[in-house]
Parts: sequence; structure tokens; C-alpha cells
Amino acid sequence: MSPPILGVDIGGTKVAVGIVNSEGKILAQGRKPMVANGTAQAGLDAVIGAIDSMMSAAPEIRSIGICAPGPLDPKSGIVLNPPNVPCWRNFSLASEISAKYKVPVKIDNDANAAALAETRWGAACGFRYVFYATIGTGIGTGIVLDGAIYHGNTGSAGEGGHLSIDYRGPLCNCGKRGCIEVLASGPAIGGRARAKAEAEPSRASALRDLAQGKTESITSETVARAFAAGDPMAREILTETTELLTCWLGNIVDLLDPDVIVIGGGVAAILKPFFPVISKTLPNWCVNPHAGQIPLRMAHYGADAGIAGGAALCA
Repeated sequence: MSPPILGVDIGGTKVAVGIVNSEGKILAQGRKPMVANGTAQAGLDAVIGAIDSMMSAAPEIRSIGICAPGPLDPKSGIVLNPPNVPCWRNFSLASEISAKYKVPVKIDNDANAAALAETRWGAACGFRYVFYATIGTGIGTGIVLDGAIYHGNTGSAGEGGHLSIDYRGPLCNCGKRGCIEVLASGPAIGGRARAKAEAEPSRASALRDLAQGKTESITSETVARAFAAGDPMAREILTETTELLTCWLGNIVDLLDPDVIVIGGGVAAILKPFFPVISKTLPNWCVNPHAGQIPLRMAHYGADAGIAGGAALCA
């Protein structure tokens, strides 16, 4: 059996690392703090420290794959100007790590890499035209065509979370209006819930009780707990979110014609009961006559998507 791959997932506060075999199984994993606001060297040292902590589990590795914060250039391995890791600007992360460990290194953003992991080993295994979305604090997406990530001309393709479905909608952090991220991410669900609780206090008792009486403390997790307990307002909020996502996915289907859609992330777990509704109503938002035949699947890799994704880049 060939030596395993080291998968690395870099975020604003942590570096998660794992040893992944050729079948996509994570054999060992750990995490260390990330130093995102210091010097470029301090950030690099944090990543090296996390990698070193895992080397005892697999002294021989054949390559290192890194989910790095974007924007980045996957071809050159340069991290450009990530807002969540400000220590790196035009930083040659791949070459620095390769020089340290004398193995090939590849980097990509987390959604692209997770999409590839799901295609190689997870929920999209066996499919050719894969659209992947991770829904959490934001919405990230990845496109895999015939087993390869679609990067586009400059490496910037796949920013599906910033497709607008309402040009008069709320302002997204990216500067555009009505992006699906600002309408259907975790913070968007929490914001919609707080607005409804303020507007209709008599119907919001379950949400306020779960938030210890503080409307301003209602989050998407509060909505999930209220929905699980049968609260009508929570169901209404998640139904609205589902409708927004279905409209967005209709655009994706008409543009890409995928043969599978995979959704992961913390909010995906909340919305899983609504997957059949999305599948049933998706044809209403498409001109594609085969939209109703596209499977909608929950991602195989949950919190470990970054580690598996990093490894998939090198598999």
C-alpha cells in the first residue's frame, strides 16, 4: 500500500491536520492554534507545528494537500489576500511547505477541495458532473467535472455563494446585493428569525425561551432546536430558507447541468429534513427538463471535510 497523504485545513483560528489513506479514510487527526494576525512567518510556523505534531502517526507521507483560505492561486500555490488570515499577502505557501518537508504540496480553497473529496470518496463517488455546496457561516461551492476541480481561467471559478438571486436584496460582505450567502447562510437564518421574533412576539415564545428570553441572542442553532421541538415559526423560517436555496439551485442546474448535488456544512444538517422538498420543487425553478432526476445528497465528510479535501488534492 502506498504511503498516506497529509491533509491540512487552515482557518482563521485553527490548523487541523490528518493522515488520510488512499481510500479516503482519516487514520489520525489533530489540531493546533493558527496565528493569523501576526507575521507571515508566525503563520507559517503555526502550520509547520501542526504538521510536525502529526508526523509521528505517519513518518512517511507521499504528499501534503492544504485547504487554505482564499483568495489564492491553486496553480502557483500562492495565498493572495485572505481576509480571515491577514498575515499572508501574496505568500508562497505551497513552496514553503514543500521546501520544508521535501514532498509535493498542493493547495486549494476549502469548498473546492471538499468537493473533490466527496467526488473521490464520498457522497458524489461515481458521478461525473458534481456541484458541491457547504452552508454554514457563509456559503462556499465547488465544481468537479470528470474528476477535476473546475477553476476557470484565473482560478477564481466556483464562487457560487456570491450568485445574486435578488439585485435589490440585502448587501453581502462581498459588496453585491442579494447573494445567496447573505440570504440563506447560518447568520442569515438567525437574522430572519430575530426579525420575525421582533415583528410577531406572540408567535416567538419558543425561540425566545431557547434564547433565554433574549431576542438578540437567537441564532440559526436556536431555530434548529425550536424546529426539532415542533415550533411553527421555526418551520416557517426554514421553509423560507429552503425556497431561497431552491431558486438558487435552479440557476445552478440550468448553468451546469450536474448529475449530483452534494450539500454539507452545519446549516445543511439543519435543512436535511427539507431535502425532499427541494428535490420535488426544483423543476419549478429550472428549464432543464431533467432537474427532477438529479440526486440531492448530504455530504459524507462533516467537520473533517477540510482534512479529507486537502488529501483529495493529492490523491
